[in-house]
Amino acid sequence: MKDYYQVLGVDRSASEKEIKQAYRRLARQYHPDVNQNNAAAEARFKEINEAYEVLSDKDKRSKYDRFGQHWQDVERMGAGAYGQPGVSYTYRGTAGSPFDDLGGGGSFADIFEQFMGGGGIPRGAGGYGVRLDGQDVERPIEITLEEALTGTQRSFRVTDPGGTPRTIKVKIPAGADTGTRVRIAGEGGMGMNGGRRGDLYLVVQLLPHARFTREGDTLRMNAEVDVYTLLLGGTARISLLDGKTLSLNIPPETANGKVFRIAKQGMPKLGAPDERGDLFVTAVAQLPSKLSVQERELFAKLRDLRHA
Repeated sequence: MKDYYQVLGVDRSASEKEIKQAYRRLARQYHPDVNQNNAAAEARFKEINEAYEVLSDKDKRSKYDRFGQHWQDVERMGAGAYGQPGVSYTYRGTAGSPFDDLGGGGSFADIFEQFMGGGGIPRGAGGYGVRLDGQDVERPIEITLEEALTGTQRSFRVTDPGGTPRTIKVKIPAGADTGTRVRIAGEGGMGMNGGRRGDLYLVVQLLPHARFTREGDTLRMNAEVDVYTLLLGGTARISLLDGKTLSLNIPPETANGKVFRIAKQGMPKLGAPDERGDLFVTAVAQLPSKLSVQERELFAKLRDLRHA
């Protein structure tokens, strides 16, 4: 099940107004009337409506924030099952049924039938307390290649158990790449009856760069080199990702497309920022333009010499 907040593209601390605005914007975009015969848009429209139905209702949203995708199971059990002494069970936030740890895929009702009707466990006058850990939450975050090179920081608004919003600052480590998960302990879904709060995971999405491409710890780039330097040899100035420049030695008669390896000028290794990959530079011939009459004559002589 998808995160309803991600479906609407809002923060978990979003106000009712922000949720309504996001819903209206997306509903207009994916409405079947403007996306006829588009199955993907229709499915997206259903997701949007489902998310809004829950997040626009204070009671449903509160249960969803505490129990995540299993909030409806909790709702069906009723409030009377909670807050009482007796059997406790800790939900670890695993995929699938919340009771997978007990060796079966039963529902809340199945488990409580087992607790209350089988195994010789006596019934309490007021029912049984259930300890549920909060659900882990994932949140996408975009960073630039420059930020991945040096590491960066992001600020987020989170909500305390009492409902009070606050701001936390999170460090994104150097070397982070698409798919890197940054864990913030205790900032996920709320627990219940003494259950711990879940964790928040920031899932990194690396934005594309205009000049560099990344392959793990390796960086690649093209560098335009004038045809005279390629033919006669010389140096080419290369701008690195960190803003510094270096001189690349170009041997005489270097072919267009020649690749040069520059050691330790790639990306830092995640968890070991002092270790870096390599940079590979492809020399791309830069042909002269707007030739003068004299230059044309000289190039014509060179051509004739080559074909003599």
